[in-house]
This record gives sequence, C-alpha cells and structure tokens, in this order.
Amino acid sequence: MANVLKHLPELEGMELGYIQGILKNMDDEQANLFAQVYRARRKDSQMILILTLLGFFGFAGLHRFILGQIGLGILYLLTVGLCFIGTIVDLVNYKSLAYEYNIKIAHETISLMANGFDVKINEKGDE
Repeated sequence: MANVLKHLPELEGMELGYIQGILKNMDDEQANLFAQVYRARRKDSQMILILTLLGFFGFAGLHRFILGQIGLGILYLLTVGLCFIGTIVDLVNYKSLAYEYNIKIAHETISLMANGFDVKINEKGDE
C-alpha cells in the first residue's frame, strides 16, 4: 500500500482522498509512476482561479481552454464570459472545475498504466 503524501504531497481536500483510494492497491513503484504522470498532467486549482479572474479583463474562457473544454472556451471568449455571468459562476466553482478535470486525468493515467504504459529512462539521461 502506497502512501499518497509520500508521492503527491501537494494534494489536498477531496482530491487527496480520491487519489489515496486509487493508490491503496499499488506498490511503491506503481505509485511512483502514477504520481509522475499525474503530477505532470493535473491542473492546480489556484491556476484555474487566476485564469478565471483574467476573464474580467478581456480574456474570458482561458480556464476552459486549459481544462480541455474548447467549445466552452470559444463560447466564453466570444460572449465575454456569457456577459460575465459564466465567469462569476466559474469563479465560485473553480475548485470543483479543477477537481473534476484532475479526476478525469487520474482515470486516464490508470488506464495508461493498465495498458502497459512504461516510462523507460536511459541511464545517461538521453531519450
């Protein structure tokens, strides 16, 4: 059983509990591989907050693009964050937006690992 705080100390709240449930059936090597891939792909809720705040200065929808929601990003960009209402709603819900994206990334990472994804690191550091 892998310790989630050993591999991903930056997690907090619901995300910590969810990832802890995922890592409980992994050994340390698998958990380390999961942590490396997950850390590289996850989005921090503070970054989502900052990008959402930029919506009030003419860059509405950047957070949606970062979260992979291209259609909503374009809609927000063209409608100035749905006349700022969508931006305000996203400002209130920024943590849940990041959490939902990170859970999706966790499932994709598990599925990559289950399909035999293996990172091979050359001893010299070359690829």
